[in-house]
Amino acid sequence: MRNEILRFERIRNLRIDHNLSQQKIAELLNVKQNTYSQYEIGVLNYPVDVLIKLAAFYDTSVDYLLGLTDERKPYPRRKN
Repeated sequence: MRNEILRFERIRNLRIDHNLSQQKIAELLNVKQNTYSQYEIGVLNYPVDVLIKLAAFYDTSVDYLLGLTDERKPYPRRKN
């Protein structure tokens, strides 16, 4: 039995928690729905720019999305 949380499970769970469709998130990321679906099931690794957009959109950290922490709340971000 696997106990680890895989990277793609976090993005799927966040999307579902926010009652969003794959199509809506795909539009946010400027990718096709099929591409986003492949990110969620782990067929494709999502690129760093997608990771950053998702972390900002869900107001969480990249570390959380990658499974490096279980803390959803992000640390303070740099002002651009």
